[in-house]
Amino acid sequence: MNTAGHPEATARRGLELTPFRGLRYDPDRVGSLAAVTSPPYDVVVRPDGLHQLQSNDPYNIVRLILPQATTPAERNEQAARTLRGWLSEGILAADPEPGLYVYEQHDGAGLLQRGIIGTLRLSDPSEGVVLPHEDVMPHVVADRAALMRATSANLEPLLLTYRGNGSTADFVERTAERPPLLSTTTEDGYSHRLWSVTDPTDLARVQTDLAHHQALIADGHHRWATYRRLRAEHPSPSPWDHGLVLLVDTARYPLRVRAIHRLLHGVPVAESLTLLDGHFRVRHLDVPLAEALETLADAACAGNAFLLAGDGAFHLVDRPDPDLLSRTIPGDRPTAWRTLDATVLHVTLLAHIWHIPEDDPARIAYIHDTAATVEKAERDGGTAILMHPVREEVVRDLARQGVTMPRKSTSFGPKPASGLVLRALDV
Repeated sequence: MNTAGHPEATARRGLELTPFRGLRYDPDRVGSLAAVTSPPYDVVVRPDGLHQLQSNDPYNIVRLILPQATTPAERNEQAARTLRGWLSEGILAADPEPGLYVYEQHDGAGLLQRGIIGTLRLSDPSEGVVLPHEDVMPHVVADRAALMRATSANLEPLLLTYRGNGSTADFVERTAERPPLLSTTTEDGYSHRLWSVTDPTDLARVQTDLAHHQALIADGHHRWATYRRLRAEHPSPSPWDHGLVLLVDTARYPLRVRAIHRLLHGVPVAESLTLLDGHFRVRHLDVPLAEALETLADAACAGNAFLLAGDGAFHLVDRPDPDLLSRTIPGDRPTAWRTLDATVLHVTLLAHIWHIPEDDPARIAYIHDTAATVEKAERDGGTAILMHPVREEVVRDLARQGVTMPRKSTSFGPKPASGLVLRALDV
C-alpha cells in the first residue's frame, strides 16, 4: 500500500502488533460466554450493575477486573488468587498457538465494527506512534498498575484506532467470512465474534501494513499509562514491553463518539447554579431528558453549553462571560482546545467557580451513562453535569499536535467486551 502523504503514515518505527497465546473461557465450564463478559472496568460504575454481573455467572470477568474486598491490597490479591484458580481448574485456558484475533461487534441495527486484537509494542509519546488525547488521573493508573502486577495479566484490551483502509482491513473482512472461533450475544444486544489468525504469512502481511501507521487511543488512556509504568519497572526485553490492544481501522469502521458526564458529590444543584450567577446564562428546562439533550445539542452549536440536573429538572448553562474565559483559560493552547466544553468545565467551572478538584473521587465522578448520572444526582443530592460529545476530527487533530484534552473528555465506542480474550504475561 502506498502511504506517502497519508496523514497518519510515518517513516519512523510504527505500530508493532505481535501474536500472543490468548486466554479464553472454556465454554463447557461456564454458563455461557455472554454470562462471563463485562463492559470495561471503568464503565461498570453502578453497584447494581456490578452485582448483576457477579450474579450472571460465578466466573464473570468482573471478578478479575473489579474485585471486591475491603482494601486495595486485598482486592488485588483476591483477583490474582481467582485467576490462578480459574487457570488451574481449566475455566480459562491458553490457546495452543500464538495468534492475532479478529474481533467483530454488531448491534443488529446497522452498526458493525471489526478490528484486530494483539499485543502492541509500547512506545514513548515522543515517538508519535500511539497518540493519547486525554490526561489521566494518577490514582487510577496506580490502581490499575497494582492489579496488573498482582495478576501478571492484561485482563482486557484497550481500544486504539488508526486510519488505513488498506490490506489489513481487507484481510479482516476476508477472515470474517470464515466460521468464528467463538460467537455470543450479550445482554446489551451486541453480537460478538472472534477468529484466531495463526498463519505466518497472514501475520507477516498484517504486521508489515500496520508498521506504516500510528494510532489514536480511543478508550484506555489509564491502561496505556499503566502499561508504560509497568514496562519501566521491568528490564527489557520482557513481556511487559507489550500491552493488549484492539486496533480498529476507522477509515473502514468509524467509531461513535459520546460524552462522559460528571457528578458532583454533595453539591446540590441550587448551590451550583448560585455560583454561576453573572458568569453564565442559565435557563430552566421543564422537559424530559431526551428533549433536554436536544436543547443542549442546539446550544452547543453556538458555543460552550452544559446541562445541570439533580433536582428533578434540567438547567441549560451556556453563553459564558468572555472576560471570565480570557482570565481563566490559558492562551498558549490551540483555539480548538481553548474552546472545548471540557476545557471550560475543568479550567473555569471546576477550578475557578466551584473549586472542586478534578481528580478527587470523593468530590467528583465520571459516568458514561446519561440517565444513570441524573438518577444518581437526584438520589444523592448532588449535581449532574451532562456534556455534549466532541467530534472525532477535533480529537484526532489535537492529538496530532501533541495536545491532550481534559481527562474523560470523550467516550469512543462500541468498546470491546471484557472476557472474550485475555493475556497472561507468563504464558
